[in-house]
Amino acid sequence: MHQTIGSTMTNTLKLIGREKELFTQDIGHYKAQLIDEVSQSRFLVLGGAGSIGQAVVKEIFKRVPLKLHVVDISENNLAELVRDIRSSFGYINGDFQTFALDIDSIEYDAFIAQDGQYDYVLNLSALKHVRSEKDPFTLMRMININIFNTDKTIEQSIASGVKKYFCVSTDKAANPVNMMGASKRIMEMFLMRRSEEMTISTARFANVAFSDGSLLHSFNQRMLKQQPIVAPTDIKRYFVTAQESGELCLMSCIFGENRDIFFPKLDEEQHLISFADIAVRYLSSRGYQAHICQSEDEARQLAATLPAKGIWPCYFTVSDTTGEKEVEEFFTAQETLDMARFSELGIIKNRLKYDPKLLELFVQEIESMKLAKSWSKEQVVQLFHLMLPEFGHKETGRSLDEKM
Repeated sequence: MHQTIGSTMTNTLKLIGREKELFTQDIGHYKAQLIDEVSQSRFLVLGGAGSIGQAVVKEIFKRVPLKLHVVDISENNLAELVRDIRSSFGYINGDFQTFALDIDSIEYDAFIAQDGQYDYVLNLSALKHVRSEKDPFTLMRMININIFNTDKTIEQSIASGVKKYFCVSTDKAANPVNMMGASKRIMEMFLMRRSEEMTISTARFANVAFSDGSLLHSFNQRMLKQQPIVAPTDIKRYFVTAQESGELCLMSCIFGENRDIFFPKLDEEQHLISFADIAVRYLSSRGYQAHICQSEDEARQLAATLPAKGIWPCYFTVSDTTGEKEVEEFFTAQETLDMARFSELGIIKNRLKYDPKLLELFVQEIESMKLAKSWSKEQVVQLFHLMLPEFGHKETGRSLDEKM
């Protein structure tokens, strides 16, 4: 009666309110150019075992590159990536290897020093959760990964003669209200400085449906464990599939001009959808009716009995946690857009503009905090406000870890 867990592309599209895939026109139009460029090039993918990273690796692999090296801190996810690729695509004559390395390590630096010969470096590593700002220590790690590791790997790419650098930003970087989005916006400022030395492009993403750690991915986990499904009613997001995320990255990497930020052309009226609406669709697609509970306790208790009757307990609430933005956006009114070059991809066209003194101040302040081995979240928030006067941080005193 009930469908197995794990969505096909078609089912995922239905859940996120679309009937057809994005980027098919653009990928089709540039098919020959993509194959030609990838097949003659050497790639390094950082953070390549995460959901977006794996999608990017697959898009590169199936176009038969000369060289494809994948680095990630998770050896388990790397093992699964290799199994997935071998089971889906088989083998290529090119040099395909994975490396379980921390980018912020001596081992990684030695790896780059001994090889480092790539045409394209794609950085998908990131701390992506809004909840990462709940404590000052995880927050500092987010700054390290999202900003300083990015800057470090660009510097290494410049020294190694890499042709092009790509990294992922986020839709949360446009008018940011949380530290994750703001860290990516500051990262974009550091990218601007490095763009004087090499060609850099990036992409602002929608949420990747069912990516590891996402709320939609947690629906699968809750069903596996026969636990209630929880979702906010007032938070709306744009969504892309994992494959679409890989295609977006590849298009920006290969065709993006210096300082370009690519984003999907999604329509606010058609494609913004609330998590609660997706939860109801998700359950329906698996043969269950949603039962709306009035408390966490009620939802936990009913999880023991309702599923056997084809009913799933849900607890839907209004969001009251720090850093949540009701509606996402890909660009601001101040940014210049090119909406004509591609059918389903928009581009933010950035001029060279940054304040070197401000970037140096940021580096000095963070280094000072680390040296002291003591800092507060408030100190970091204050520094972010200095970097981003428009930063609309919302502190409610409650994090997502305090909710079911």
